[in-house]
Amino acid sequence: MPLNPTDLFDIRSLLTEEECAVQDAVARFTDEKVIPIIGDAFDQGRFPKELVPEIASMGLLGSSLPEQYGCAGLNAVSYGLICQELERGDSGIRSFVSVQSSLCMYPIYAYGSEEQRQRYLPGMAKAEIIGCFGLTEPHGGSDPANMKTTAKKDGGDWVINGAKMWITNGNLAHIAIVWAQTDDGIQGFIVPTDTKGFAAQEIHKKMSLRASVTSALFFDNVRIPDSQRLPNVKGLKGPLGCLTQARYGITWGPIGAAQACLTEVVNYTKERILFGRPVSANQSAQVKMADMARRITLAQLLSLQLGRLKDAGTMQPTQVSLAKWNNVRMAIDIAREARDLLGGSGITTEYCPIRHALNLESVITYEGTETVHQLVVGRELTGINAF
Repeated sequence: MPLNPTDLFDIRSLLTEEECAVQDAVARFTDEKVIPIIGDAFDQGRFPKELVPEIASMGLLGSSLPEQYGCAGLNAVSYGLICQELERGDSGIRSFVSVQSSLCMYPIYAYGSEEQRQRYLPGMAKAEIIGCFGLTEPHGGSDPANMKTTAKKDGGDWVINGAKMWITNGNLAHIAIVWAQTDDGIQGFIVPTDTKGFAAQEIHKKMSLRASVTSALFFDNVRIPDSQRLPNVKGLKGPLGCLTQARYGITWGPIGAAQACLTEVVNYTKERILFGRPVSANQSAQVKMADMARRITLAQLLSLQLGRLKDAGTMQPTQVSLAKWNNVRMAIDIAREARDLLGGSGITTEYCPIRHALNLESVITYEGTETVHQLVVGRELTGINAF
């Protein structure tokens, strides 16, 4: 039997029956609902909101959280496969799910009160409540400790002032998970976006993640009660813990983007005839595609092992950094190479590589730049912080 070109090591055979079922369901959704419309959505700079109800009905939002909060209670590998299949469609769709699940629902679950969990998580799982995550600020995203946004206690309330930048879902959100400096260190707050003094401004002129909503958030004496503060965490470990959850999913997502590019280029080079033979009959083309398959295989094994470690409760942030660095670099290189093999056709969004390449310029930057993750690994190796 011929091997699967996007799974040469039959990594699928290492999955459980439930994990396979999750992957198959999301793959069908991506094939039937995402791929037919995503090129046009990207061209138009439009997030396809019409997909959100089905994403929610499939249990893809907060999928790893317990069923008692209306979530699917899936394991970490299943969540990774969700990210992989969604990003095979587009990074913007996976980003929507990542932000809702890992950056908004997770902190409410991990750091919130039971009242907050009951109040928000079931509605967020149904997409009745959309969230965004306010950490990055205009003056620099890689140094969150240099946070300028403040929250000052005023009686039983908190008054928030400041700004956040590059916020996915910002203009879609009903609530924002906002991290701010207080007199007692960095703390997190659940801020309803209809609160007086809150404003979101969508960022346009993007050449990446065009099928995603990206915003700047502004807080002008935004007053919220103490009941909206996340009570069970203080300091940077709060937002960094959320980022570890999101980065884990991001190690899987680019695998899907790379698989989409490889599939596209294998099919195209078989059909494209130059100098009397298919492009795929040339050694140079085969070497490039073989190298794509090699890189995808290594990334698949890396993320699967990372998922098994996460499910065992032994995953370390440095391991996530290594996988995020490796897998996003793998995918962006493959997308660029695939674009080249498509020739002139590769610059249009009728084919997926240019869209994935542009999207991956954001993915390689957000949730920690490539350099940041390299330095995390370097610190682990040497014991010296070079930040």
